[in-house]
Amino acid sequence: MSRLSVPRIDSATGATAEIYAQIKKAIGSVPNTFAAIGAHGPDALKAILLADSVLASGTLAKRDQETIKLAISEVAGCDYCVAAHSLLGKLAGLKPDELKKIRERRATGDDKRDALIRFVRKLAQSSGTVSDADFAAIKAAGYTDAQLVEISLAFATTVFTNVFNRINDTEIDFPALA
Repeated sequence: MSRLSVPRIDSATGATAEIYAQIKKAIGSVPNTFAAIGAHGPDALKAILLADSVLASGTLAKRDQETIKLAISEVAGCDYCVAAHSLLGKLAGLKPDELKKIRERRATGDDKRDALIRFVRKLAQSSGTVSDADFAAIKAAGYTDAQLVEISLAFATTVFTNVFNRINDTEIDFPALA
């Protein structure tokens, strides 16, 4: 059970109710993490959703965004985010075998995707410090300067939700992992 109290979604008022309505319209329901963040920090939830819309309008493929978010969540040990980004990764076109390999820290067989995974894991394990060789490797894999900005944004939003869900012990409302 989650640690923070979260009122029923349908009892939300004001800014929180507005954000929940937008989420429901977009995806059909309000995931537990968004419900908890919105109940106690509607502006924080707005910031996360805005960041996701910025990523959606960028050049980084949705599959790459979900690869980043899943790899970081796995390193952080956030069961909620691992479950969420496994489902979202599948919806973005990642194959079940690829998702499993990312979770198990194994190569996916896609050189560009594997370079991205190595890079974001390095970021996660080094508090964002990367060597010249790490930088050269991600550039050699074909990621642009603009995409490095987008990778950084995806990383930052995922760290926020990982930390929040670890603090809250958010109840997982995504399908069990296969």
